[in-house]
Amino acid sequence: KGFATLEQAREWMLGFVHWYNEQHRHSALNYVTPTQRHNGEAARILERRRATYERARDAHPERWSGPIRDFGLPETVTLNPETAASC
Repeated sequence: KGFATLEQAREWMLGFVHWYNEQHRHSALNYVTPTQRHNGEAARILERRRATYERARDAHPERWSGPIRDFGLPETVTLNPETAASC
């Protein structure tokens, strides 16, 4: 089912863009939002997460079979990276 009017489509799109950038935590960004990445908050958030995991591991090492997860941010993120087969 499509939109009844162009205005409805624009309103929906504005809402989607807001959700995508401000609320949705992206797996490729280690579960921070694009806005958090762009405004510099991501490093602080990920450092707090890393510290929380380290405290949990130190408190109960028997629950951990390996190192904590990687809380780094990738240098670049692409929407649809090209593969050698598609070039």
